[in-house]
Amino acid sequence: MRIILTSVLFDDQAKAERFYTETLGFVKKHDVALGDPSRWLTVVGKHEPDGTELLLEPDGHPAAKRFKAAMIEDGIPMAQFGVDDIEAEHKRLSEAGVRFTQPPTDFGPVITAVLDDTCGNLIQLAQMKDQ
Repeated sequence: MRIILTSVLFDDQAKAERFYTETLGFVKKHDVALGDPSRWLTVVGKHEPDGTELLLEPDGHPAAKRFKAAMIEDGIPMAQFGVDDIEAEHKRLSEAGVRFTQPPTDFGPVITAVLDDTCGNLIQLAQMKDQ
């Protein structure tokens, strides 16, 4: 068994698509119209075109907005993305105007940072040590 798809909820898929592709550097994999304005919109890592897909999923379900607000309020990231050099990513994204709620912080076997994706989610970046 393997993970092939996971999702993050968004109120604006077009805004999410721009942020996740233009700012974070993911590549669009699927973009299928499901009825205005919803789309089956997935992205993958630039260097992993056949890797796990991230579904940029509309947050239209009534519970979704409450769930997202509670996660933000408690400071809990909705997803975690691996990076090779967290300091370089933090610098690159900060210079691009991305707001971090947690700078790179060493937690022993991992260094993490948390960013605001501008679409209602916190996202954690993680650099594993000694892989």
